[in-house]
Amino acid sequence: MIIAVDGPAASGKGTIAKALAHHFGLPHLDTGLLYRAVGLAVLEAGGDPASAEDALQAAHHLSSALDDPGLKSEAAGKAASLVSAHPGVRAALLDRQKRFAEQPGGAVLDGRDIGTVIAPHADAKLFVTASPDVRAQRRCDELIGMGLDVHLAAVLNDIRARDERDSARSAAPLKMADDAALLDTSHLSIKEAIAAAIALAEDRPFTAAND
Repeated sequence: MIIAVDGPAASGKGTIAKALAHHFGLPHLDTGLLYRAVGLAVLEAGGDPASAEDALQAAHHLSSALDDPGLKSEAAGKAASLVSAHPGVRAALLDRQKRFAEQPGGAVLDGRDIGTVIAPHADAKLFVTASPDVRAQRRCDELIGMGLDVHLAAVLNDIRARDERDSARSAAPLKMADDAALLDTSHLSIKEAIAAAIALAEDRPFTAAND
């Protein structure tokens, strides 16, 4: 069983994907961490995430460790949005993501092109979204909780800029797969969003096939 969870930044897709993995007993991969790792590696090397050459070099020498706390930083997030626009970087990370998805028993992956590029054959596809204002408030609360001094207006501008970059890039742009189920979490609590996601996943074709 393969479950693809896509959506824009701060939509709740990561939390939902983890909950789905727990519910169905499947391994989980936050593919955004791969791009954050590349972006962070570029920054630490003194490079420019907007440079295809710098980003590709980092992607080819990427460490397998995805538990670095620095990957959750706002700087890593911004760098990830930039490096993910380079077709070469996406190609370098493609095989790793496909192998994770196709492991025996299946997996849950979340990102921006899982249902369209990484696992177009996924048994269940969800596209998780929320309004920019709601997503900005969530991200702002998260960053404040980390002890950072941030302003909602700046976070909202960053969210909108990321949406534009992710949707307009030529390589695997952010878009909802034709056969994905839409889940808008704008007015849902975490508990409600997870329950809705599980219900949608269980309603996908694989459920009938496995009955």
